[in-house]
Amino acid sequence: MQNLDRDVVIVGAGPSGLTAARELKKAGLSVAVLEARDRVGGRTWTDTIDGAMLEIGGQWVSPDQTALIALLDELGLEMYSRYRDGESVYIAADGTRTKYTGDTFPVNPTTKAEMDKLTAILDGLAAEIGATEPWAHPKARELDTISFHHWLRQNSSDEEACNNIGLFIAGGMLTKPAHAFSALQAVLMAASAGSFTHLTDEDFILDKRVIGGMQQVSLLQAAELGADVVLNSPVRSITWDENGATVVSEQATVNARYVIMAVPPNLYSRVSFDPPLPRRQHQMHQHQSLGLVIKVHAVYRTPFWREDGLSGTGFGAGALVQEVYDNTNHGDSRGTLVGFISDEKADAVFELSAEDRKKAVLESIAGFLGEKALTPEVYYESDWGSEEWTRGAYASSYDLGGLHRYGKDQHANVGPIYWSSSDLAAEGYQHVDGAVRMGQATAARIVEAHKLSALPVA
Repeated sequence: MQNLDRDVVIVGAGPSGLTAARELKKAGLSVAVLEARDRVGGRTWTDTIDGAMLEIGGQWVSPDQTALIALLDELGLEMYSRYRDGESVYIAADGTRTKYTGDTFPVNPTTKAEMDKLTAILDGLAAEIGATEPWAHPKARELDTISFHHWLRQNSSDEEACNNIGLFIAGGMLTKPAHAFSALQAVLMAASAGSFTHLTDEDFILDKRVIGGMQQVSLLQAAELGADVVLNSPVRSITWDENGATVVSEQATVNARYVIMAVPPNLYSRVSFDPPLPRRQHQMHQHQSLGLVIKVHAVYRTPFWREDGLSGTGFGAGALVQEVYDNTNHGDSRGTLVGFISDEKADAVFELSAEDRKKAVLESIAGFLGEKALTPEVYYESDWGSEEWTRGAYASSYDLGGLHRYGKDQHANVGPIYWSSSDLAAEGYQHVDGAVRMGQATAARIVEAHKLSALPVA
């Protein structure tokens, strides 16, 4: 057991915690980072499975993610563009398969007009309400007390349009059914990406990948921190008062002036706080939860879909696999597809045996790209919902009515304890960019607080 004295102890060695630690060290403060897993990276994880390099966790970079892009540049990491040449595939509600180009689903004119109308409304709300304090807007309560499912149908009677628009936020981002979160939560998701239109544009939101994998953001920062990062060290208790805290983990006890909880809100309760956190924190944390998504990886001898003039991109709100993309690694002669199964559909396939689930998933992908999709050389399912130190994906969101009720308090420190993760970000919410932004912002707050505490009393 190590006994350490530090200015700041960080719980969690994902992109947010490690970015905070790095920034704090730059400012001259001493740090210790305690990580429950045997690796760094949090919800980013690049691993080799059956000889194939797979991005098991977060991976994409969009042009507006300037904090992440700047950090990648600082760390000497390069990016490459996602493959997108050729036609995409859309599967309609009746199962009809249509190939198309451009950023508009090949739906009938009435449905297209309704989708455009809903997009315009959401773009307008995202611009008006913003990502920084959506709970403070005059429309906050109104939008937070209606589910996104019902809000869509309030604004359109076209079921296909509602399901398609819902896909981009429900299945595509929050990974919860659209009836489980509010219209305000949907607006925050859109505003965090700059607009709802950005979320519907896969060439924007899924623009580039990091050569060698996104986990390198954490691996390189952890390498700089060296022995300040302690792995296999779940934090069990935090004893605190206004002057600091003692953090006890399985590998180290750290006495520090400040604590950063750089884990998703659903894991805060894994730690025993003495004294207990205030009532407001207890209530808020119970109204934040992660969604559920299976990220499916299928690796083939060649990217066969390209030979057929297809981009590898497919959408189908009613399909088991609602989204599929070409996820081929930089410089790899093999072809890799990635598909996503969200919320209730994930519930359903997890009731199947592993063999039957694989069969159903590959048949769904084949519905987009043809029978060759049935026989990958490597098949792997990223199941973050069963991962002990995550328990869901991609990130947390509030239940119906929770955002306007608790949002104003989600960044409030409790004495020496601060909160930092992509789940709490404004810009870059739920993305690695948001984790980086939160790490930088939290470090800056602590640096400022430390300076103020050192000032002589007048």
